[in-house]
Amino acid sequence: MNTGWSPDRWVEWRGVVSLVWLVLLLVWESAAPARPWFATWKERGRHGALNVALALINVVLIAAVFAMLWRRTADWAAAHAFGLLHAVSLPGWARLAAALLLLDLWTYAWHRACHRVPLLWRFHRVHHCDAHMDVTTGNRFHAGEIVLSALLRLPLILLLALRFGELVLYETALQAVVQWQHANIVLPPALERVLRRIVVTPGMHQVHHSRAPVETDSNYASLLSVWDRLFRSLRLREDSRAVAIGLDGVDATAQQSVRGLLRLPFRER
Repeated sequence: MNTGWSPDRWVEWRGVVSLVWLVLLLVWESAAPARPWFATWKERGRHGALNVALALINVVLIAAVFAMLWRRTADWAAAHAFGLLHAVSLPGWARLAAALLLLDLWTYAWHRACHRVPLLWRFHRVHHCDAHMDVTTGNRFHAGEIVLSALLRLPLILLLALRFGELVLYETALQAVVQWQHANIVLPPALERVLRRIVVTPGMHQVHHSRAPVETDSNYASLLSVWDRLFRSLRLREDSRAVAIGLDGVDATAQQSVRGLLRLPFRER
């Protein structure tokens, strides 16, 4: 799957898709919010601006450094026939399916490690300390977590022989689903039950953002829900709107600024 796209073009295209989907989800959650949230539009705007500011920092990092490194690493693996997917002969559709599944499995493993490894959790808790989860929370990640994740993509691309186009497709789909999962929306119960057999739904992911540690440490899957079933980390609630969102001791007002959130991993527990 050789798209011929430059890394810069991919970052731009992914940004456009993400922005359009963000606006649609903002309209959806504004028209029919699942949980009570901000008293005024000003408060909501301040919250969204904070999360988007963190997202812009990460977009610059990916565009300026890592997208080109990913492309060059993928090109090297292809030129030298290096990696797992070069060692097996698969039709084009099967190779693409295998690449997407392996990427999603890796994302599950990385997310679970972010909860289990103390150093990684210090960065990842920036994402969890949002007490007013909405679609913008899907873009709220500390730059340190993004850098560590992006660096680990390099050996992953080599070992799996991933093509840049495969990575583009997965990252674009993942971003869209992650924004949907964090939106302040609720699906009809019957639809929620059907969809969560395949993908991670908003109701399923809201449980992951619970203040209760037993719920926070569950539902690590990002795109396909099969990984939580397979590795026994699935936890469900019939009504996810009753989940108390946030992180005790961390989501205080003083932390809710760009500077405060960037400094959070380096504070004492």
